[in-house]
Amino acid sequence: MSRYIGATCRISRRYKQDLDFKTRDIESKCRFSSAPGQHGQKKRKGSDYAQQLAAKQMLRFKYGLTERTFRNLYQEATRVKGVTGTLLLQFLESRLDNIVYRMGFAPTRRQARQSVSHRHIMVNGRCVNIPSYRVKVGDVISVKAKAQQHVRVLESIQNAESRESSDWMEVNLKDFSGVFKRLPERSDLPSDINEQLVIEFYSK
Repeated sequence: MSRYIGATCRISRRYKQDLDFKTRDIESKCRFSSAPGQHGQKKRKGSDYAQQLAAKQMLRFKYGLTERTFRNLYQEATRVKGVTGTLLLQFLESRLDNIVYRMGFAPTRRQARQSVSHRHIMVNGRCVNIPSYRVKVGDVISVKAKAQQHVRVLESIQNAESRESSDWMEVNLKDFSGVFKRLPERSDLPSDINEQLVIEFYSK
């Protein structure tokens, strides 16, 4: 299954949650409190499998991954000593495209992925154009000088100034750079993610 590039509001409305697709007020734009379709859908309680599938798809769409890539990350998490769900989230969060988004250098993960692919991002002073590149603790992420004047980058930086900073990253927006200080703990990540359902889905 390829990476989803279709209508983003439809996905947000399907799972009734902001999946970080939009830069503006998604609730007023997409109305994800209602289901897809002109008249929405009847409320019904899904089976355990349906809930597990929804949790997996929601997380996959949120980070913009293909099914194969997402499954491979899960399988890697099962081979590493530790809590599988937390490890999976740490693998997702340490992707370069996600770090660029988290640091505020791109308004969405999609835009962050494009910035990385277009060679606008550097890691430790060297250009890296692989969105899935796994950032290591201590790595310095920065925006190339030429890309620092791009409108979307400047708008993202301006919006990031009002956002709450993360303890696991040290960001200097004025210098368009940041340091990946440590892997995020589960408490550092959004509570609306149910990684346990994802583990149950793949464990069958």
